[in-house]
Amino acid sequence: MADAPILYSFRRCPYAMRARLALLVSGQPVAHREILLRAKPAAMLAASPKGTVPVLVLSDGRVIDESLEIMRWALGRHDPEAWLAGDDATLIATNDGPFKRHLDRYKYAERHGSDPVAHRTEAAGLLEALEARLRDQAQLCGARRTLADMAIFPFVRQFAAVEPDWFAAQPWSALRGWLAGHLESDLFARAMVRHPLWVEAEAG
Repeated sequence: MADAPILYSFRRCPYAMRARLALLVSGQPVAHREILLRAKPAAMLAASPKGTVPVLVLSDGRVIDESLEIMRWALGRHDPEAWLAGDDATLIATNDGPFKRHLDRYKYAERHGSDPVAHRTEAAGLLEALEARLRDQAQLCGARRTLADMAIFPFVRQFAAVEPDWFAAQPWSALRGWLAGHLESDLFARAMVRHPLWVEAEAG
């Protein structure tokens, strides 16, 4: 592990989740550094001043600090399940753009001074498009899970958790089945293993 890339991560962050999922499925070892977003370590900020997770510091000193780039880097090295065949850039951009914007203003309405119901409605319209896809196929890009599924499902998970009863009452049986399948997967369980907090002063 001495030459393994260093991964700065925060367990509940959906961006960090999807990076961890790709790193795990690729078999890429990392030195995991679990951080608190309210107390970002100086070493992480030195590597990536923007201060968001995930951050991957490669053994040659290069830094990858965008989650999708980490996913593609890991899968470019080893892609045993052919996830890159489902790298649907348009679908992922809709998730990372409009859906994430509405999700934030629904979940954190007080922080944004927003109308949560209005943003829930807008986000729901985007989820209906995923539901339509999933009625005809098991995963977003076909029969098997790919990069698009792993890039998007952590955000759908976050949306579903805001009002679980409301989410369960929506006519989205295919979407709920897809989400449940990923939440119950061994891969997700491995990605959500709790790591001790990395304390910079104690790093050797």
